[in-house]
Amino acid sequence: MIYYNSHHISKSDIAAVTKTLKFGKISKGQILDKFEKNLKTFFNCRYCLVVSSGTAAQIVLAKSLNWKKNDNIILSPLTFVSGSNSIALSGANPIFVDKKKNGYSLDPLLVKKKILELKKKKQKVKAIMCTDYAGLPSDWNEIKKIAKKFNIKLINDNCHSLGSTYFGKIDYAIKYADYIIQSFHAVKNITTGEGGALLTNDKKIYERAKSFREHGFKNPKKNFAPWDYDIINGPGFNCRLSDINCALGNNQLIRVKKIINKKRIIAKIYDNFFKNFNFFKILKSSKDQYCSYHLYPLSINFKKLKISQFKFYNKMKKTYKIQLQKHYIPSYRFSFFKKKYKVRISNFENTENLYNTTFSLPIYQDLKKKQVNYICKSILKALKVN
Repeated sequence: MIYYNSHHISKSDIAAVTKTLKFGKISKGQILDKFEKNLKTFFNCRYCLVVSSGTAAQIVLAKSLNWKKNDNIILSPLTFVSGSNSIALSGANPIFVDKKKNGYSLDPLLVKKKILELKKKKQKVKAIMCTDYAGLPSDWNEIKKIAKKFNIKLINDNCHSLGSTYFGKIDYAIKYADYIIQSFHAVKNITTGEGGALLTNDKKIYERAKSFREHGFKNPKKNFAPWDYDIINGPGFNCRLSDINCALGNNQLIRVKKIINKKRIIAKIYDNFFKNFNFFKILKSSKDQYCSYHLYPLSINFKKLKISQFKFYNKMKKTYKIQLQKHYIPSYRFSFFKKKYKVRISNFENTENLYNTTFSLPIYQDLKKKQVNYICKSILKALKVN
């Protein structure tokens, strides 16, 4: 079976983890500190908090920003549901906005329209969470202008985009957003197995988040013993990441450019093949966007080819032993969000169109050219294209 994604563990990765197991602290040690320092350098920001997952980073940020009932947070429905979950868990309202017609991220015009709609109802938007889908940077110039005009905090869900660049800058995320969310899940460009991070230049929010990661503990400012601590701002929970995981992350971060280069070579093979057919649509980036290809989404005109996506998917898996994936089920389609927030699917024409036509193809650094060519040819066969 060719899976849609797979992680690569090198000999040096194994050596780094083994060294930590043998000689270092495996929790709350120097390797965690080193990983946070290296991420700060990579993203060119002042503060980094490594946590147990990208989801944990979102929840920690939501709690640190004190989101609560009647707060509104704008986000794309076309991303993993953890963003919507973190907002709902905080008590705030996830406000879904459609993607661009010919893009993958939030449409700035629709974002502005939604802000003005809510303003008329005397409702304020507290934050915009913008996902760089598949590794392709969003329209950050326009999103930033909107956030600045309406005094709204801006969050970059950068979980897909480690190593992407915008206008040639690999550290673009912190230049546009107030807060960055990262994930190091096993299918991401670098992995710690499970893991995530919150990055920011906001010291106050960083300190709150750090306390929340440690059950809410914080040392009193005066008259405390070396063993003493207090819960000052409210309870938290344990979402730390072990030094074992961080050792793996540190070692993979060193070679992230090499990892991305391999994925971009695979993406180029796909591009050159599928661009020759008018019933396929590939991801296109502008000269200002450098995509790190966490995903390779391929849109297929199933109506024109007179085949259902279900039949196509099953044919690829059962006959050709190739696993495709859907990214993503739009968050508003989940029963909880649809009912609680009274979402009308008809308001998301562009997201629905992508959801009903698009699959993610296998893309990872160990995928061989021979396998990529096999995938391309198998797709044509499954679609019964001569």
